[in-house]
Amino acid sequence: MKLVLASNNQGKLKELQALFAPLHIELVTQSSLGIPEAEEPYATFIQNALTKAQHAAKLSGLPAVADDAGFCIDAFGGQPGVDTKHYGVKNGYPAGDEGMVDAALCHMQGQTNRRAKLVCYLVAVRSHDDPEPLVAKGYAEGELAKERIGDGGFGFDPVLFIPEIGKTFAQLSPEEKNARSHRGQAARLMVELIQKNWL
Repeated sequence: MKLVLASNNQGKLKELQALFAPLHIELVTQSSLGIPEAEEPYATFIQNALTKAQHAAKLSGLPAVADDAGFCIDAFGGQPGVDTKHYGVKNGYPAGDEGMVDAALCHMQGQTNRRAKLVCYLVAVRSHDDPEPLVAKGYAEGELAKERIGDGGFGFDPVLFIPEIGKTFAQLSPEEKNARSHRGQAARLMVELIQKNWL
């Protein structure tokens, strides 16, 4: 079975390939099939993930899986949320992970409530008009560190500090991160759903 990942993010591909290993399927990126990225116009993770999965399935003719993930900061009412990818640019920082993290660190100066979480929704569809998409959610709660700590991972990994282990995600091995991360949780649930419903 071949499953299209509706993302061009190599970090996500690497993580999901490892997490989906029990399915014994071939996970390919949409870009390898010449499929452009879908628009993400919605205010919720689940709507954006569904739209991306349907888009990839329609243009590939194959089953597809998409995730929509983001960083939610309590002090900002859950923002940047679905706008995480553009958070840096919208606040005058360069595009990419560095800009996103710089914007968050700047805006959190002086904040005492540093609670934050990474949220991930995974949606899988058998076809673009699948009436029964599979949906899995995961989240990892912690605190926004005051500076970057660690050199692993990507995105907000260097600043999401997990108090119970005393480390950020960027300080963990890939296996440790996958065991605790928002994407790891969602992927393990999705593996169960695919095994039960599709295989």
